[in-house]
Amino acid sequence: MSTTADHLQVLGMTEWESRAYLALLKESPATGYSVAKRSGVPRAKVYEVLSSLERKDAVHVTRGESLQYGPVPPGELIERMRVQTTERLDAAEVAIAEYAVQTDNNAAIWDIQGRQQILSRARRLIEGAQRRILMEIWESDADELRADLDAASAREVEIIVVAYGDPGYPFAQVYPHPLLDEVTGGRWLVLSVDDREVIAGIVSSGDRSRAALTTHPGLVVPVTELVRQDLYKLEILAAYGDVLESKFGPGLSKLREMFGACAQHPDVP
Repeated sequence: MSTTADHLQVLGMTEWESRAYLALLKESPATGYSVAKRSGVPRAKVYEVLSSLERKDAVHVTRGESLQYGPVPPGELIERMRVQTTERLDAAEVAIAEYAVQTDNNAAIWDIQGRQQILSRARRLIEGAQRRILMEIWESDADELRADLDAASAREVEIIVVAYGDPGYPFAQVYPHPLLDEVTGGRWLVLSVDDREVIAGIVSSGDRSRAALTTHPGLVVPVTELVRQDLYKLEILAAYGDVLESKFGPGLSKLREMFGACAQHPDVP
């Protein structure tokens, strides 16, 4: 079981410093000799320990005929440590973020396996979105991300969706895709956040589902652009659908047959 001294050490005090501070809480003002006697800190080290506590603003010192020490009140000490810790964490967060931006061009492309793992990573991306989300999703998978997308919309993040079926996303700009039947390989999820990070892959194969996650511009740029190209196509279909379907079939089916999928990938059931 942790002692009070253990907790003080977690806050940055050494074992001897925590003992000396607790001794002063019991009796103060006190001389170094008294602190050593009550705390168990060696007399040869006690003034060094008390000087360290003074530098940490954990004790007060009166200088008369002999040095007398008193503890900074615990509430004041803890609050100052809390502020200092928050400031250090904020500084570390900024520094790490800046470093990540500087090294972004060498970002890895992560292979995410399993439907739930892919959806979990997608939720993290949505949670971090600041400006815009572009995505493609099937009706069968839409419920999984509805709450996260709704929360992003509440933060005024723009959400634009190419939907295969009805996702039931009143908070988003939804563009229905004419393809409603699953194709070879299954259902995919494509998510591009702020044009800086994407996750894209198959989510309909259970534990064998696979997706790529990256901030690498070599993948972020083309994947995001492919979603935009689908949006352009759907806008054109909405305006000139009759003309296009008369030549290429319902939902441009003749084009899909012409440029359809090759042999199935061995990793996809």
